[in-house]
Amino acid sequence: MNRSFPKFFAALAVALAALTGSGAALADFDADLLAIQTRWADANYSPKGDAKEAAFDKLMADAAAFTARNPGRAEPLIWEGIVLSTAAGVKGGLGALGLAKDSRARLEAALKIDPDALQGSAYTSLGTLYHKVPGFPVGFGSDKKAKEYLEKSLAINPDGIDPNYFYGELLFDDDDYAGARKYLEKALQAAPRPNRLSADEGRRKEIRALLAKIPAR
Repeated sequence: MNRSFPKFFAALAVALAALTGSGAALADFDADLLAIQTRWADANYSPKGDAKEAAFDKLMADAAAFTARNPGRAEPLIWEGIVLSTAAGVKGGLGALGLAKDSRARLEAALKIDPDALQGSAYTSLGTLYHKVPGFPVGFGSDKKAKEYLEKSLAINPDGIDPNYFYGELLFDDDDYAGARKYLEKALQAAPRPNRLSADEGRRKEIRALLAKIPAR
């Protein structure tokens, strides 16, 4: 018997164990990401008032823990940024700007790692953030920057429901109703996202509500 065989099989066993472990870690990562995404949709579209704020308080802590468990990954930073920015809108008041700044920091960090992660969602979320936050001297909001980021997100994900919706919203707020209608209607035509049905349903309600506000031609 070739005496190298035992060493070969031992090395093979170690390699297979490493591969199995990495596969399990990837599965855990995907499950954790989906959990954050699902809980965000539930918190954003279901509860009201104090219950909504409490849901986002818990989600912010869990999103931060998800980021801490996965250093060097863009996806957790993106979703922590999304959670923080949504929480800023829910809470309002003086604390909202601090949350918005934290959101911007997470999203900018994600861009440095992988600007294409989650189909350019960091660009989408930064564009939305710059559009929603008040401008100088109160905040850092800028429709110019919002448009730049949203156009980058559309270049990566031209048929996505979110980039088309938020670009349509930006155009609506600029009184470009024809342009807004074009992007909002395209957003409604977006293909359903696997495992994101509740988020898609909530977003489509927002799209239809905004379309209803566009003056008749």
